[in-house]
Amino acid sequence: MKKIECIGILTSGGDAPGMNAAIRAVTRAAIFKKMTVKAIKRGYKGLIENDIEDFKTQNVSNIIQQGGTILKTARSEEFNTYEGMKKAYENAKAHGIDALVVLGGDGTFAGAKDILNNFGIPVVGIPCTIDNDLSNTDYTIGYDTALNTIIEAVDKIRDTANSHDRLFFIEVMGRNSGFLALNGAIASGAESVIIPDICPAEIDELENLISNGFRKTKKSSIVLVAESKTMGALQVAEEVKKKHPEYDTRVIILGHIQRGGSPTAFDRILASKMGIEAVNALLENDANVMIGIDNCKITRIPIDKARKNNEPADKNKLLEIVKTLSI
Repeated sequence: MKKIECIGILTSGGDAPGMNAAIRAVTRAAIFKKMTVKAIKRGYKGLIENDIEDFKTQNVSNIIQQGGTILKTARSEEFNTYEGMKKAYENAKAHGIDALVVLGGDGTFAGAKDILNNFGIPVVGIPCTIDNDLSNTDYTIGYDTALNTIIEAVDKIRDTANSHDRLFFIEVMGRNSGFLALNGAIASGAESVIIPDICPAEIDELENLISNGFRKTKKSSIVLVAESKTMGALQVAEEVKKKHPEYDTRVIILGHIQRGGSPTAFDRILASKMGIEAVNALLENDANVMIGIDNCKITRIPIDKARKNNEPADKNKLLEIVKTLSI
């Protein structure tokens, strides 16, 4: 593989707290290793539209504590076409970019694999998604911050739930992965949790809990619900209200508050480690990998193995913890 002298860096897909810390780490590690850095704005869309600029160490000063991404992010339908991808590749070459470091989730890595397979440009992926739904890495950047945001919100909601003896259904992000809802339920002491892929069974379980009076030992009741196109918190609450009109039921949708905010120390450190490792991988001619974490150790995984992880086994273990602790 050709010696890497210039790195292009982009963020794509949904933003995640800690992305800026990773951008900072990649930029400064590359400059420390005598490489140049090109910042690509608005993800693959910016690569197609030639929205590319030089990045120096001062460009990433005072950003480690900031949420969001200073590079902006956007989705690009054009990049899914061969013509759009070719335009992106030609712009990268015109700027002297030898390799790409891409920050994002499953969709971002799919784009990286496409430009690698079609045009041979080396890529390294850094997993950034609040859903924590990528295989071969224990954590993704942004997940810890989002989880702490959920816990803080639920703790505050429980104060008013206790005051009024209310049953709250709180909808969180995560969709089909469900890990935010599951671990959020454990950490916040929620009485139950509903996630899409095993939703009917969990609604039946919730019905059993309510029918058997789980409120007898509780001052309040909190149920976390993972967002879903077919069964969100509003629908679940409506079903419960029909069967149990005696309960004072409320619905809270946390929404995009979970994406924002200053990243936790965990996410800042994880992003810093992963950013440096991404640069090291390129320098060692070990490209086309995703940087991951396995039992607290930074690892490199072939990017072809960077896929969504919605393992039911993991969810069933977490569900059992929620049930055990909800009595």
